[in-house]
Amino acid sequence: MRRFFTILTLALALSVAMISRSSAQHTIAITGGTGFATARPYPAQEMKIMWGTYQAGFSWRYYSMPRILACFGIDVELLKRGFSFAPYPYLYEDKKDYKYYTRTLNSIVIPIVWQPHFYLIKNHLRIYLEAAPTFSFNFGSKFYNDERYSINIDGSVDAPISGKYEFRSERDNRFSYGLRGGLGFDLLFGQFEVGVRAMYDFGYSDILRNRNKYYGNNLDCITKPGENPFYYTPLRSPLDNLTISIKLGYRIGKAGFKEWEWKRSDHPKHKEVFKYAL
Repeated sequence: MRRFFTILTLALALSVAMISRSSAQHTIAITGGTGFATARPYPAQEMKIMWGTYQAGFSWRYYSMPRILACFGIDVELLKRGFSFAPYPYLYEDKKDYKYYTRTLNSIVIPIVWQPHFYLIKNHLRIYLEAAPTFSFNFGSKFYNDERYSINIDGSVDAPISGKYEFRSERDNRFSYGLRGGLGFDLLFGQFEVGVRAMYDFGYSDILRNRNKYYGNNLDCITKPGENPFYYTPLRSPLDNLTISIKLGYRIGKAGFKEWEWKRSDHPKHKEVFKYAL
């Protein structure tokens, strides 16, 4: 965790240094939104979408000259993730009767953004696409289990059906990575910007470790059977998120688009001069 915050501090320091030295347009913004989360376990499970996730963060964008219609940026976000699945769907005839296990967690996400864009309405509307690799640190997890698990043979004691999810090195991954794609628009009023964007985070890493490498995962069925119903963790367990967020931004510096646009100067034409003197 200390290493993660060291990397985060260095990234922010680099961003500030680039802002202070460059004369192009820079925009800082705060973002916030909501959406849904899910997972793609393998082998496949009976899943349902988990609505009500949240996103809040800080973003920085570096806009170069309009001749290159793309910008570079870095975000730092707090993102709620999770998944919900039915551990024993074969016990029920109707899907509406399924009992679900739901797990939520928080992630600090750092996307490194590339944003192609173009302007309309005399530079008052910016429409863009976004693509970014993302790097995350996971913490603060909870679980909710509709199923009941008996600890004793006679069934006299039931396992907890909700509570704090404990991260364990033999079972859980703290760090993750993936790709993000999105689109949105910004309305520009002087140095201020207001915008809306939609983003999809596609996970590549697994929140639960591969059971072939970490055989100790099967202890879950003895110690806390209600906490992790996988017992043997799946071979793959990447997390996905869809988020719609609102952005409020501010352009650093008072230079407008007229000063920002660079035009190539015309070459002087060759002029013939008549010499009177011999």
